[in-house]
Amino acid sequence: MEYEIRQQDKFRFIEEGNGEPLVLLHGLFGALSNFQSLIEYFRHHNKVVVPMLPLLEMDILHTSVGGLAKFVHKFLEARDLEKVHLLGNSLGGHVALVHTLKHPERVKSLILTGSSGLFENGMGDSYPKRGDYEYIKKKTELTFYDPNTATKELVDEVYSITNNRLKAIKIIALAKSAIRNNLGEELNQIKQPTLLVWGNNDTITPPFVAREFNKLIPNSELYFVDKCGHAPMMEVPDEFNAILHKFLKKLNEPATVI
Repeated sequence: MEYEIRQQDKFRFIEEGNGEPLVLLHGLFGALSNFQSLIEYFRHHNKVVVPMLPLLEMDILHTSVGGLAKFVHKFLEARDLEKVHLLGNSLGGHVALVHTLKHPERVKSLILTGSSGLFENGMGDSYPKRGDYEYIKKKTELTFYDPNTATKELVDEVYSITNNRLKAIKIIALAKSAIRNNLGEELNQIKQPTLLVWGNNDTITPPFVAREFNKLIPNSELYFVDKCGHAPMMEVPDEFNAILHKFLKKLNEPATVI
């Protein structure tokens, strides 16, 4: 399904449905297609908002996890979004964590899937190899348990980014910023209910990373999904949506008085 991309000042975004805002942050090679099933399901229950993160448009000085977190904060202010359910995949999860630590008053809950922030296997020191389509195809396939999830359209998109010298430099800058920006010491400050949904076959942020997040974030719950890699919302959308919907419904249930 095609969604209207709206514009307000410098911000481009999708906004579908009504209800409590569910804000989705994509990863380093993320695109709207990553969230298609999620948007389609939750627009019947929430106001689903997807800002286009300016991964490749920021000046090189601000091309960092911190720079993206500031952008998200300005976006939420511009759209007057409060008490949001903030969901991030991969680098988007890292940005969600940094934003939540800096502006906890705006976040009602946090949802992380395949998030960086503690540890991640990058694409390797040699990455990105410009002009080597097969190399990019293999690396893109590693994101998923089922390599067929890496469609030609997705591989072409990653290839076009890595084949542009300036874009490649910015991708490397963001990847290095994510590795440097380790949040292990700060995660105990997060008080929001946090949902962790992880692929059991994630090779980029392996299952031990999810367990560490679960241990360090006080009010967190962890779900593992079998036969699934780094992007559960793409590979197992029905299971992902069911886990997330149950989590969000539970948050709105009145507390039981004993």
